[in-house]
Amino acid sequence: MKLETERLILKPINETHVENILKIRSNEITNKYVVRNTPKNNFDALQFILMIKERTKNNESFYFGISLRNQQNLIGTICLYNFTEDRKTAEVGYELLPEFHHQGLMSEALKVVVDFGFTDVHLQEIVAMTNKFNENSKGLLLKSGFALEDVREDEGFPDNLVFSIRQG
Repeated sequence: MKLETERLILKPINETHVENILKIRSNEITNKYVVRNTPKNNFDALQFILMIKERTKNNESFYFGISLRNQQNLIGTICLYNFTEDRKTAEVGYELLPEFHHQGLMSEALKVVVDFGFTDVHLQEIVAMTNKFNENSKGLLLKSGFALEDVREDEGFPDNLVFSIRQG
């Protein structure tokens, strides 16, 4: 399944995207506020892709590679994952190579994924966790209609803030 915006195509990732995923997920700027194991080589990136494909197949996540309409290469990713047991709430996660920041591209991708989550997946709420120092991510979420949830915490990540948007 793929989603489209004016400038972007959001599509499933697969084994042909190994080098793109390695570049995105090992980027120092992209990882500045993210706690994760970064891939060190193509094998690590491939293992990540295979895990994502399995989770997608098992309906545990919806994971999209982001590319510009006229290009094959991925410039970022966006996903819905970490569903609640009743599947009414999911978390959105996203990343974009730094050279594509400040162009409104992630705003486009986030809008279409939020719409997909509410319309096709029938979510009632989408949450996003972001580091309290990540001004770009906080600005994106607020501009996209997410609200800061002062009383909620991202368990185990005290530096993260919780944002949410609800259906309707």
